[in-house]
Amino acid sequence: MNGQPKVIVFSTSTCSWCRVVKQHLKQNNIKFKDIDVSRDRQAAMDMVRRTGQQGVPVTLINNRPIIGFNKIKINRLLNIK
Repeated sequence: MNGQPKVIVFSTSTCSWCRVVKQHLKQNNIKFKDIDVSRDRQAAMDMVRRTGQQGVPVTLINNRPIIGFNKIKINRLLNIK
């Protein structure tokens, strides 16, 4: 595998599921970019445009959106055993 997939987490500071997603990625040594959509209106609009979702967390793995904390899908896309 040539490097890690590009991972972006759209989140807010008050979202408990966002913390769960980020903790899961950290535990598996996955680097990710965390974007707080409550502070970045442009990013929030971009997230809605890409996914149709207004709720967080939304995780993009190589531009494939995962809505909420879907551990099975996250692990499959990141090859986490």
